[in-house]
Amino acid sequence: MMALKEAYIEFSRAAGYFKSVSLLFLRLILAYGFYEPAMMKWSDISAVSEWFGSMGMPFPTLNAYMAATTELTGVVLLTLGFLTRLISVPLIVVMMVAIFTVHLPHGFSAGENGFEIPLYYMIMLFALVAHGPGRFSLDRMIFKEDA
Repeated sequence: MMALKEAYIEFSRAAGYFKSVSLLFLRLILAYGFYEPAMMKWSDISAVSEWFGSMGMPFPTLNAYMAATTELTGVVLLTLGFLTRLISVPLIVVMMVAIFTVHLPHGFSAGENGFEIPLYYMIMLFALVAHGPGRFSLDRMIFKEDA
């Protein structure tokens, strides 16, 4: 049993070397995931505003601009690893709004337009809030944030 414990401790120590790489991949995957929705919104913001209004969302034009701006800003900041913890919070809010206004009635499954993907994004963003952007980030360079 002691050998298993020591082996596990050694494995855990070695796996720690991948923390910053995994956080980099996490940031880049999220940035990629937000890119297309952000660009779609900006390509026809009036249609997005009308869609938001049709769902009964208050201030649909303002909310369309806020969602599009937050998503596009998130793409840039997550890619650079700059203000990572800060931008993750409004992106979580955008995902919560998406879940409650669009995806929840369709259930969980992504294949049925359910809330699966926005939920996964929220969990990944929460991990960035908790753990930061990792070593390969502007946050690390500028703010000397622990990796």
